[in-house]
Amino acid sequence: MSYELWIGARYAGLARARGRRGRRDRFVSFIAGTSMAGIALGVAALIIVLSVMNGFQTQVRDRMLSVLPHIELSIPSAAPDQVLAHWQELAQQAKKNPEVIGAAPFVSAQAMLVRGDALTGAQIRGIDTQRENAVSDLSQQMTQGRLDALKPGSFSVVLGNQLAGALGVKVGDTIMVLAPQGSISPAGFAPRMRQFTVAGIFSSGYYEYDASLAFINYEDAAKVFRDSGVSGVRLRIADMQKAPQVARELTHTMPSYVRATDWTQSNRTWFAAVQTEKRMMFLILALIVAVAAFNLLSSLVMAVKDKQSDIAILRTLGSTPREIARIFLVQGSLIGVVGTLLGVGLGMLVAYNIDVIVPFIERLSGVQFLPQQIYFISELPSNPQASDIITIAVTSLVLSLLATLYPSWRASRLQPAQVLRHD
Repeated sequence: MSYELWIGARYAGLARARGRRGRRDRFVSFIAGTSMAGIALGVAALIIVLSVMNGFQTQVRDRMLSVLPHIELSIPSAAPDQVLAHWQELAQQAKKNPEVIGAAPFVSAQAMLVRGDALTGAQIRGIDTQRENAVSDLSQQMTQGRLDALKPGSFSVVLGNQLAGALGVKVGDTIMVLAPQGSISPAGFAPRMRQFTVAGIFSSGYYEYDASLAFINYEDAAKVFRDSGVSGVRLRIADMQKAPQVARELTHTMPSYVRATDWTQSNRTWFAAVQTEKRMMFLILALIVAVAAFNLLSSLVMAVKDKQSDIAILRTLGSTPREIARIFLVQGSLIGVVGTLLGVGLGMLVAYNIDVIVPFIERLSGVQFLPQQIYFISELPSNPQASDIITIAVTSLVLSLLATLYPSWRASRLQPAQVLRHD
């Protein structure tokens, strides 16, 4: 071991020195320890917060895709009856891709729902209940009623729980559906209306969908909204993360008039907002690591001041300015590396056990952090990702290294004669 490494480790509190000199090093080691703790806490906080944000994003994404398909195939320029004539062909052609595991037709429309004095807009999705289980988990999200009650000609509807609450309806009640298509009469424009019976209520846990989605049989939807035909084909793939890739492949293998839209495109705004929040949270919490790096810089400056006599003796014994600088570079780097490793370990420990830690704190404090009736989740989600941990660790190490440059340069500029004269 070179003497620069040994002395730097001793100043960082990672190597022991005996006697009076060892006691003098305690103050410098204490300052180094506080810098190390600051870096560790900053790194741990970043990992924990980003892991929780990843967990929320994953949980919301899974809940969104529990009622929505991974990919939608549509023919925007086609007439409704042309789509109806081609949807089976589109489904069979899509299933030739090994990633596609399910396909089902759908009708998409918007309407007004009326119940007494209550009036609200909704997104209507016409589905084939016999094929729907192949492309979504909607049947598993039912809290009241059954999805298979949406039989052709029954004119039944399944509502999101928030939408049902806004209308004040329950299973068995009737609502009026007002379609934007209508007819012109001498009295003016008359919207198309149809009475539907509430056959079930679902809860996906994602408020936007629970408050706006209504499902009916696709044949009933074709009669009410489009006279005939469907809007397109819903697809489910084996790995949802490959949806953009599979959508591109389908675009190349299918006729040019077919549009393939994956779930990342249909929810692009939401995911972009989440990524922006995640970046901003990273920058804000990175300030904790930056403050710890400034603390490291000040502790190294104090160490250089305290060790002036040591530096002068080493210079007298033949050490070069570069070797003196390396001593404090080693000290600062070791503090940064050890603090970062401790922070990564602590952050991962908390992130992977947050489902145990948070309930324990709730029991101690008597406060429930995530009321299920508000957040629709009973436990704090966490999803540590290797890319985030590596980015945080590298950022911490870079800031720690930058903090060592000035003190090391200052130590290398000390003149031994001037220091010994004052001593």
